Amino acid sequence: MPEVQVFMAEGRTDAQKKAMMRDITAALVNNLGVSADVVTVQIVEARLTDKMKGGETFAERAARK
Repeated sequence: MPEVQVFMAEGRTDAQKKAMMRDITAALVNNLGVSADVVTVQIVEARLTDKMKGGETFAERAARK
C-alpha cells in the first residue's frame, strides 16, 4: 500500500496535477508490481508567499521573471 506525497508550490492546473498523479501511480504499479487500487498519491500545495528558495519567496521570484 504505497503512499506518495508531493510537495509543491501552487499554480498548476487541476489537469496537470491529475496527469502527474496518474504518472506517479503508473510508475509504482510498474516498478513495485502493485495494483493501482492500493496506491495513494497526495499533493500538498503551498501558497507562493509561504514557500521560499534562496532567501526569496516564490511570489517574489515569480514577480522578478
